[in-house]
Amino acid sequence: MKLKRKFYLRPTVEVAKDLLGKFLVHKYHNKIYHSMITETEAYAGFDDLACHGSRGMTERNKIMFRPGGFAYVYLIYGIYHCLNLTTEKEGIPSAVLIRALDYPKADGPGKLCREFKITKENSNGLDLTSDQLWVEDRGKKPSKILSGPRIGVAYAKHCAAWPWRFWIED
Repeated sequence: MKLKRKFYLRPTVEVAKDLLGKFLVHKYHNKIYHSMITETEAYAGFDDLACHGSRGMTERNKIMFRPGGFAYVYLIYGIYHCLNLTTEKEGIPSAVLIRALDYPKADGPGKLCREFKITKENSNGLDLTSDQLWVEDRGKKPSKILSGPRIGVAYAKHCAAWPWRFWIED
């Protein structure tokens, strides 16, 4: 069953944990890509120095200020796309980075976007309740969820150590 908007309108850390075991689905050029989400990271609000929206809205991050349930896709290092799913209510910059899927060659945020044909051009701003990019609950419940610090956010001072990266054991 496709997740409804209310799933995303909750606290970001809760959504990040609850996305584990759900299935990311992308319909692109009449092909459907789908796989289970196995790793996520939470980025929440103005107090989270690792969050792209912590210093205010820009052209790049304006999608993060939408209500929960939209795709925020950005480019890192000029070559890799990263998929985030917005969370919480409108005006609070919050999203969950999808870090890995249970799919060959999708064990990193840039890799999964490449494998699933997700780019800023074709996916940024998409409504996750649409028929192009969405998340499904197929009844899979992870047996054990682990957590630790987010990756690559050393610049975020005290926020860098927050245990807001979640993954399914194994």
